[in-house]
Amino acid sequence: MRQALSNIFLVILIVLAIASCANRGTPSGGIKDIIPPKITKSEPKNYTTNFTGNEIRIYFDEYIKIKNISKQLIISPPMDPTPDITPLSAASKYIRIKITDTLSPNTTYAFNFGNSIVDNNEENPFPYYKYVFSTGNYIDSLSVKGITVDATMQKPDDYISVMLYEVDSTYSDSIVYKKNPRYVTNTLDSTTTFSLENLRAGTYKLVALKDNNQDYKFQPKSDKIAFQEGFITVPVDSSKSFTLKLFKEELDPNVIRPRLVSGEKIAFAFEGDYKNLFIKTTSSVPNDFQSRVTKDVKTDTLYYWYKPRLEVDSLLFNTVNKNYDQNFTIKISEQKRDTMNIKAEPAGILNFNDEFKLTNTVPFTNFDKSKVTIITKDSLAVPYEVTLDSLSNAYSLKFDKKESETYRIKLLPEALTDFFDNKNDTLNYQLTTKTFSDYGDARVILQNATYPIIAQITDEKGKVIAEKYSTKPEPIDFRHLKTGKFYLRVIFDANENGKYDTGSFLKNQQPERVSYYKDLLDIRANFDSVYEFTLF
Repeated sequence: MRQALSNIFLVILIVLAIASCANRGTPSGGIKDIIPPKITKSEPKNYTTNFTGNEIRIYFDEYIKIKNISKQLIISPPMDPTPDITPLSAASKYIRIKITDTLSPNTTYAFNFGNSIVDNNEENPFPYYKYVFSTGNYIDSLSVKGITVDATMQKPDDYISVMLYEVDSTYSDSIVYKKNPRYVTNTLDSTTTFSLENLRAGTYKLVALKDNNQDYKFQPKSDKIAFQEGFITVPVDSSKSFTLKLFKEELDPNVIRPRLVSGEKIAFAFEGDYKNLFIKTTSSVPNDFQSRVTKDVKTDTLYYWYKPRLEVDSLLFNTVNKNYDQNFTIKISEQKRDTMNIKAEPAGILNFNDEFKLTNTVPFTNFDKSKVTIITKDSLAVPYEVTLDSLSNAYSLKFDKKESETYRIKLLPEALTDFFDNKNDTLNYQLTTKTFSDYGDARVILQNATYPIIAQITDEKGKVIAEKYSTKPEPIDFRHLKTGKFYLRVIFDANENGKYDTGSFLKNQQPERVSYYKDLLDIRANFDSVYEFTLF
């Protein structure tokens, strides 16, 4: 009996000990898995030659899944239709590639998975795995490398497609709009460098695209493009590195679906240059017919305003721009006219570099200066000049500004008249200036500059904060700048037209050169900074 009780007691102790060990082991969760999956085999083997099949399987030592494959996977040369790759969402121990395209003879194909292959639990990536096969009896091994940069921005876009088009009897410049490239790679999201590999010897056109819909074709409305001038011959010197400068082309002039949007107001959506777009009606109109054209502040739209109201079902229009001439018929209906809606900017604080602007929904036709006054806090009248930008429909009031001053701007009734003879009620605005010491000044001294140049201070998104044009070697002074960190860039105005000009693929025209200062500008209050910028 005593022996039996001892045995029972021993069993209880063992059970308690096991339970205790189990409890101690559960809170920590164990050591985190940081080991990526490994490939155990491929069918057929990687770097197979004389490939004739239509299916590939890649096996792993643990369950894996595929992430973001639409951006990460690069197939070179591209296949059309693209292969069926499974599984995409569920976990599996293998990847299956089902090829439905007809493969070209004596061609090396490469599947670069980027960082899309991860283990199922911790998502540790199997980085930059590449599966290669050849339909011929050898693997092509030549390569082309380089970097991508942005023509105007300090930091280029990610996921840039870099492509080679074979220059043969079928090649033309339009190939970038119509056909897939012979070879393609991608900069992915962590680097600006590229390497096109497994190439065969030949002559090629080197092109890069910010390919927004990922179809390997250039669509100027949405894509940026870069290209190497002329053709390149592979093999290239192993030390040779190409620099591709991405830019957004200016679209050819075009007008899209003009329509009546309110009473006597027709919207002409446009592409490309709008400043030289001429709009006129070709319909019969009365002798007192008048019209004006303004541009929408936010969208690529011109508004054609007309009066008087016409009792017609439609109006005929002719739109003309350089190399563009198009006629339209626009249906007319009874609609309510837009009313006067005055907006003023800036509001509150007035920088010493600013002009006070008045805008309106309807085009302005008259500014009665006798009914507009600017006075200081001491009730002293301030002389000013007024100008009208008819396209942006803005009156600008320019006057000298003093430190720590308050300016009261008053518009009496009927100071402003618009196209439909609307007039304003009394309008009052109050603006104040800070002291000069609240702002910072920057002097830029350029070395090795080719003039003329445009010097710009921008924010991180490329918005221009201040701009100076210079035609000769001289210090460039930016005064009364807001404090903060900014970028400095210089545009080489090659055609001397006072603005940045982008490139054109079909014209074989590179964008005007833009150079960035190596460091951020640190603009501090009550501080004069000097920056020496050596251009190369």
